[in-house]
Amino acid sequence: MSDIYIIGSGPAGISASLYTARAGLATTVISKGTGALDKAEAIGNYYGFAHPISGRDLHASGVEGAKNVGVQFVEDEVVGLTWDDVFVIETTRGSYRADQVLLATGTARTAPPVKGLRELEGQGVSYCAVCDAFFYRGKDVAVLGAGEYALHEIAALQPVAKSVTLLTNGAEPTAVFTPEVTVDTRPLTAIEGGDRVEKAVFADGGELPVSGVFVAYGVAGSTALARKIGALVEGNRITVDETMATSIPGLYAAGDCTGGLLQVAKAVYEGAKAGTEMVKRARKSQTA
Repeated sequence: MSDIYIIGSGPAGISASLYTARAGLATTVISKGTGALDKAEAIGNYYGFAHPISGRDLHASGVEGAKNVGVQFVEDEVVGLTWDDVFVIETTRGSYRADQVLLATGTARTAPPVKGLRELEGQGVSYCAVCDAFFYRGKDVAVLGAGEYALHEIAALQPVAKSVTLLTNGAEPTAVFTPEVTVDTRPLTAIEGGDRVEKAVFADGGELPVSGVFVAYGVAGSTALARKIGALVEGNRITVDETMATSIPGLYAAGDCTGGLLQVAKAVYEGAKAGTEMVKRARKSQTA
């Protein structure tokens, strides 16, 4: 049994694993896929990189670094988390028992079934305005959504984009948008383009030329595992204290799933904090 199990191989999970493994704790990371970083075409606001790096490349470098200090990786989907004297992590292929667990699964981005959204991810379709607004200076863009999340994405885009259009895909807006934002409630059929996004196509045959589409259908709560074991959550956010500990002793959370700024820098810090606190807890239990 590993001393530490980390669910999620994003910046928070990898950051934590570096601290626990280097402290001599057997550390295993369970994840399925790259996660949100896979959608990041270029990250240009992160310390240490003179030029933008793709999310996929940043993830690969992080995993390689963790493996170099002895972190073990399991590619599997976690479907449950329970307590039976120790934590029991249930996956699609089995189960794992752990002394301590870190939830670092990020937070799922949701999107409607509109043709082209998935195909053009990273090529004009984005899930983070704060991350990618810089690349759309002076360009016409659209935000796909209807509520508060869309409102926040628009606020990040307005200072740099030429224009921002809200596409509700047939839904009525549930937030109050400023007059500067064009609201188009027509149902969508597709987002089209060659190598890059070029236009939104509506069910009535109309088209809207845009260089980018920011999906803001709300941030689905990555709290299912926390809820399963009875940890406190607030809306879509896992509740943690200043040490990144949840309300369940030995269970920690870090990264996007704790809410706040959805940025790599924040996730790396929280992962480092969680990792060091897990090391402290392990050493206390060994001397008790």
